[in-house]
Amino acid sequence: MKGRHPIWIIRVVALAALLLAAGCDIVGVRHITPKEYATQRRSDVLSNQALSDSTVQTLNVVALSRDDCAANFPRCTNTILYTDGLDDERRLSALSELWLAYALQTDRNAKGQPASDQALDEYLQSARYAYAYLFFTARSPGERAFEMRQSQVLDFYNYAVQQAVEGFFKRLPELGTGWNSVPVAGWNVLRPSTDVYMGSSDYIPKELIPAEGLRFRGLRNIYRRDGFGSEFVAIGAMPSDTDQPWREPNYVPLTAVLEFPGDSLSSVLMTNDVRVYAKNPYLDGAITLDGQSIPLSANFTAPYGVWLARSGFARQSIRSLLGRGGLTKPEVLLMQPYDPNRLTVIMLHGLASSPEAWINVVNEVMGDAQLRRTYQVWEVYYPTNVPVAANLAQIRRAIDDTLHHFDPSGNAVASNHIVLIGHSMGGLIARLLVSSSDDKLWSVVPARPDLSDADKQKLRQRLAPYLQFSPMPQVTRAVFLAAPHRGTPVARWKLARWIGNLIRLPITLLEEGKGITDNMQGKDTMPGKPSRLPNSIDNLSDADPFIKAASTLPMSPDVRYHTIVGVYKPGVPLSDSDDGVVPYASAHLDGADSELAVPSWHDVQETPQAIIELRRILRLHAAALNCLQPEGTQRTPCLAPPLAHP
Repeated sequence: MKGRHPIWIIRVVALAALLLAAGCDIVGVRHITPKEYATQRRSDVLSNQALSDSTVQTLNVVALSRDDCAANFPRCTNTILYTDGLDDERRLSALSELWLAYALQTDRNAKGQPASDQALDEYLQSARYAYAYLFFTARSPGERAFEMRQSQVLDFYNYAVQQAVEGFFKRLPELGTGWNSVPVAGWNVLRPSTDVYMGSSDYIPKELIPAEGLRFRGLRNIYRRDGFGSEFVAIGAMPSDTDQPWREPNYVPLTAVLEFPGDSLSSVLMTNDVRVYAKNPYLDGAITLDGQSIPLSANFTAPYGVWLARSGFARQSIRSLLGRGGLTKPEVLLMQPYDPNRLTVIMLHGLASSPEAWINVVNEVMGDAQLRRTYQVWEVYYPTNVPVAANLAQIRRAIDDTLHHFDPSGNAVASNHIVLIGHSMGGLIARLLVSSSDDKLWSVVPARPDLSDADKQKLRQRLAPYLQFSPMPQVTRAVFLAAPHRGTPVARWKLARWIGNLIRLPITLLEEGKGITDNMQGKDTMPGKPSRLPNSIDNLSDADPFIKAASTLPMSPDVRYHTIVGVYKPGVPLSDSDDGVVPYASAHLDGADSELAVPSWHDVQETPQAIIELRRILRLHAAALNCLQPEGTQRTPCLAPPLAHP
């Protein structure tokens, strides 16, 4: 029949097709690029919003697909949880990622609204499955140390903890105080355990910022410690007592951990209890969970960066220099919560400056793990318009009051073998803090020769706090950076003198100056126009009587000291060089343990070479005292003997 093929033709065609199919390769192979290799191994729901290859393979094993899970999520998760043929590691890691993907989708649908109970529950489910994978499967975390899958699950846990803790924190105001457990999103949240202190007896932050998403302009590096837990910046309330000279840090690092109580895998998966741990990474390098010591993650730069970004120091320092408001007296700013068992470094900035002078210095020095475990940093923030002698007296008083407040006995490690670091005018003040004046500064007082003995005595009493001082006994090492110990001719330039004439001194200092002027003139003299008080720019001149007399004062023999100088113009002999502001001849000190010349403008303290040198000096100081604390080892008491304070 037309259009019909004989049956034998159909059979021949079918046989040929069968033979051709049998001859085709069922499995093919191709080479992939390094980028594809990395993507395949490392991509997951956090990195590219797609399930990881390991989770997709787990779905394949139980005859599920991503679309199946999207269509019926409870059926999907129950199938993975109860189907035979999956080991616990594979089962739990896949469930952690699936719950995290579900939570992220819930958050995306909420379009920026606060986390709902549904999203909070999903993040906690993800964290619990990750927790169970890490601590309640056959192998310990250490046995999987080199496996990519464990790194992924740790990321799932840390991110889920971040989101859950943020959700808990936003609900704290409605929870009140005095509770031991509270129901939240179907979970029973146990009272947090914390050792994070933000000053003023405050353990509850007023603001909590995840550190993972922060990036900073102006800081060279971000110093972190990889590990378990989610990193935050905890921000406390501003201090109410403004009369005290010290300021405890209200921007501190916090590492959050969620624990799901249970002594077996089944009990952990069944519990609805969750405990929050808020750990201070300066004190805690690890946390014990399920009998294992687990290293804690930390971000040491983020609190410092947020504090600086919100400080307004740049505006304050100029206003303070000109006497147009801002700072009026020195403050001692603690960069970390006070620790009696860490050595103390005290930093003093220079003219028209602020703690911003130490932006990268503090971050880079304390980014060193050994130094971070060994030292704590205090920064002295002071008004740079007043005379050097007045600042010296006020700074000394502020430091003494701070030390006495935190350690009345003076026996703590923090109160002994202090290191002073000063830049520019701060270096000049730092040197005077470890020097003896005896009677060598009285020659700068232009008193009338015919003053009565009574007036001379009054004058001496008024000037003694500024002209008579002894070395700080707690300090045993100092570093001076670009310090004008013998002044600088720049202070005599027209521009400098013009700026100096714009400076207003504090009213209290002007009143004190008038009283001193009256004593210099004598009670029988007709009152006239009071003598002009020198300001800080006047004092920094190489022709200033005070600076010339102060340059001859001897330093304490108990203090080891170092200098770092800038060399602005290459090819000039060191003895004739300068940093654009301070001549080498003024910054140089005989008898220094070391001197480093750095190709730099006056802000030499920010150069990598100077920071490396500071790290070296601090290691040297701590090692000499048997105080160096390597990270990863058990903290031991510092063996530095307390100093014999007078």
